[in-house]
Amino acid sequence: MGADEEGEYLFKIVVIGDSAVGKSNLLSRFARDEFDSNSKTTIGVEFQTQAVEVDGKEVKVQVWDTAGQERFRSVTSAYYRGAVGALIVYDVTRTPTFDNAKRWIEELNTHCDTAIARILVGNKCDLEEIRGVSVEQGKCLAEQEGLFFIETSALDSTNVVAAFDIVTREIYKNVCKRVACSHHYKPDLSANRVNLAALALANGAQRKTKYSCCST
Repeated sequence: MGADEEGEYLFKIVVIGDSAVGKSNLLSRFARDEFDSNSKTTIGVEFQTQAVEVDGKEVKVQVWDTAGQERFRSVTSAYYRGAVGALIVYDVTRTPTFDNAKRWIEELNTHCDTAIARILVGNKCDLEEIRGVSVEQGKCLAEQEGLFFIETSALDSTNVVAAFDIVTREIYKNVCKRVACSHHYKPDLSANRVNLAALALANGAQRKTKYSCCST
């Protein structure tokens, strides 16, 4: 995670959560505006890179998706390495996936520093008639863990772009704040952005992400 050849920011964001909560479809909806109703369980790791605009500046986000099944946990270390943002996803129709969200949060805290931008995502909110996890439950867990919160539907596009936008903007804000406060890196702002975000976030490793709520 650093800067591309043209000097624009490149942020690595990971998508985590139990198998079949819709992580891959969230990624494909965000990156390609596509939804596959026959989507199969992700085997290993895949990622998509998408350019977005934040405060008039182009930011590229590299979103990584991997399986939530236990037998693929061997990829964990490499998967989290360099990540500065994360979506913790559960399925609002399957309570066990929500119960397991706390384990995913703990794993994220183990492998990433506390400055990482994090959002709890309740996916499949279009399936209201079979909902098993209330909006209030999601908000409560997010507040307890200091996360942003949103509900999404990869099927009908509800809040998908918003979820990634919240994380991207928080990363960008964290980077700019750390760089502005750092006398060491301030002279390099216009000339050299390589690893700028990683360096800035490392300086703020003890800071907890501020909670903010955003729901349907």
